[in-house]
Amino acid sequence: MGVKCKAFVAIVFILLLFGSMWLHGNLADHWNTCPKVYHGKNKVLSFIIVNSSDGDVAPLRVCPDQRFQVANLLAQLQAAPVSTNDVLLKPYLASWDELINFLEALGPMVGLISQEIESKTAIIRELAQEEKKEAEKKLKERKTHQKSDPVLMMSHNSSSDYSEMNHRLSFGYTSVRSMIKWELESGLVDFNKQTNSGCRTLLRLHRALLWLQNFLLELGKDTSEGEHLRSPSDLCKETYQRTLAHHHTWWVRKAAELAFLAMPERPYFYQLVCVETQAEAAVVLNRVVRAIEEVYERNEVALQEHSMLDLP
Repeated sequence: MGVKCKAFVAIVFILLLFGSMWLHGNLADHWNTCPKVYHGKNKVLSFIIVNSSDGDVAPLRVCPDQRFQVANLLAQLQAAPVSTNDVLLKPYLASWDELINFLEALGPMVGLISQEIESKTAIIRELAQEEKKEAEKKLKERKTHQKSDPVLMMSHNSSSDYSEMNHRLSFGYTSVRSMIKWELESGLVDFNKQTNSGCRTLLRLHRALLWLQNFLLELGKDTSEGEHLRSPSDLCKETYQRTLAHHHTWWVRKAAELAFLAMPERPYFYQLVCVETQAEAAVVLNRVVRAIEEVYERNEVALQEHSMLDLP
């Protein structure tokens, strides 16, 4: 069966049977989204040097006329790890924004999955915004009370502001560990039923990140000259089956696998990461995979330490 035929079959079946399994919104909105990919041979490519702890200093190309930028993805992934065992939420969620752009660039069918992921990042951002507003409200009330009391006013100095800053770093939604600590102490995490807590939402993103890490790892494997490269569709399906599929119902698994049938061939992926050969793609994708692995392992440890790897 040809690629176009497979894509047609996937589109028909998903629209009729499974499309709504991934979505909370309007399916028609996705059909107007066309992936923008770099085709111009004469356009000048810009470059970004992305720092790397393992010695990679080669510049990454910034492709014109497309939303997904592998240089931006790598920069956000490398900015997320903090201290020795934590992950900052802001760059972590920003890296997901780029991964969502990546999925949407693969066409309407694969892009359907990205909306479910985007809804998860939105939950954490909304929780962070609510907590920030509440913290600012309490701080304002405290300062108002201090101004009304001359004794408290005299004792209030820069050290209290410094203490407030430390409080914000150790609580709330600054990092993965601060979020876990905050939600446990606030009673927001339920180990027996589904909730919209940041911890449960993070776990769902965590599982999806393992799938994408495995997919990009397989896609970035180079081969000896003359050896056949497997199709991205097959690689995506196989990596999904051994990772994220374990957490989905049978219907959702079939919907995802049908969507993968419509995945573009390898030349399209080369365009997405601004390379021309599999060898060049291997270098770029391996850097991304290592950066994902660093973030994934830190979150895995944090969730495991608090018995959160099986939150309902």
